[in-house]
Amino acid sequence: MSQIDALTPSDDDLPPLSDADAAAVLVMVLGDEQASRVLQQLGPAELQLLGEKMCALGDIGPDAIVQAVEGFAARTEKLGINAHGRIDRVHALMKTAIGPVKADNLMERIIPDAPAASGLEIIRWLNPSAIVPLVRGEHPQAIAVLLIQLEPEVAAQVLHSLPPEAQTQVVHRVATMGPVLPEAMGMLEELLSRKIAQFHGKGMLAMGGAKPAADLINSSGKVVEKRVMPEITKMDKNLAKAIENEMFKFEHLFALDSKSMGSLLREVESDILINALKGTPEEQRGVFFAAMSSRAADGIKDEIAGRGRLKMADVIEAQKQIVAIARRLAAEGVIAFGAGGDDDYV
Repeated sequence: MSQIDALTPSDDDLPPLSDADAAAVLVMVLGDEQASRVLQQLGPAELQLLGEKMCALGDIGPDAIVQAVEGFAARTEKLGINAHGRIDRVHALMKTAIGPVKADNLMERIIPDAPAASGLEIIRWLNPSAIVPLVRGEHPQAIAVLLIQLEPEVAAQVLHSLPPEAQTQVVHRVATMGPVLPEAMGMLEELLSRKIAQFHGKGMLAMGGAKPAADLINSSGKVVEKRVMPEITKMDKNLAKAIENEMFKFEHLFALDSKSMGSLLREVESDILINALKGTPEEQRGVFFAAMSSRAADGIKDEIAGRGRLKMADVIEAQKQIVAIARRLAAEGVIAFGAGGDDDYV
C-alpha cells in the first residue's frame, strides 16, 4: 500500500473521488504543520501527484471532508506505528522545525552512530541534470542498476543525456538484469556517495539565500536596511530585488496596528482587497476587518463569500499589489512595521 493509499477512504458509498483526490482533501483539512509532516512521508512522484490535486481542488464541502476523515479512520484503525524508518522521520521533523544544519548536528548528538542518508536516498531527490554528472563515464551495469531505482520519467531523462553508445548498453542491461547481489548494491551506494561528495560537498547543505538575508535585515532595523540595501542594489540588482521580496510579504501585514492598517486600506481598491483576502485563512483576516467600520467589514465579507472560485494566481497578484502599496507607504513613513517604530521590522 502506498502512502497516498493509506490516506484515502474505501467506502463504496463515497462520491467517486480518485484516491489522490481524496488524499488531497484530507491533507487540505490538516493544519500546516500536520500537513507538512504527512507530506514528508511521501516520495517524489507521490508528492507531485498530491500537489497537483491539491492545487486543482475547488471548494470542499463538509460532506466530502467528513467522508474523507471517516475513510481514513476505517483504513487505519488496525494499523500501528512501525518503527522502521523512525530515525529518518525524526530527522525530517527536526529539519522542518529548526533547519537542516541544526537538525544534522542535533541528530548526531541524539544518535551518534546513526548512518547518514545513503547515496541512493539522496539521488532520488535530485533533478536529472544533477544526476548525469554523477554517472557519466561509469560502467553501464552500474548505471542500469541506478536507473531502475529512479522514477521512470527521471530515469528516461538521465538515459537521454548519456552518450548514444552508452544508451544501448544501459538499456540492454536493464532488460536482461537478474537478481542484484547485496554486494553490488553496496558498491553502487559507495560510488554514489563518493560522487555526491565530489560534486556537491559532503553535507550538501543549502545555506544562505535571499530569505535568510531578508530575515537578518528585518531583525536589524531600518538603519541597517537603509545602509545595506542601496549597496547591494549597486552590486546586484536582481539579488536586491529578491531580498526585498522576502523582506515584504503579505503575511507581514498581519502585524500592522490598526492605525497603519487603516492607512494602508485607504490606498487599496476594494476588488484587490477582496481577491487578496479570498486566499487568506479566515482567522487571519481579522486584522484587516478590525481597521474598518463594521458596515465596511460586513460588506467585504459578503463580497468574499459571493466571489466564488478564484484562481490562486489572481490571489497572489492581488496580494503583491497590496504589498507594493505597503512598501511605498513604509518608505514614506506613513506606516511602520513592528512595535519598534522606525528602528524595527517584523
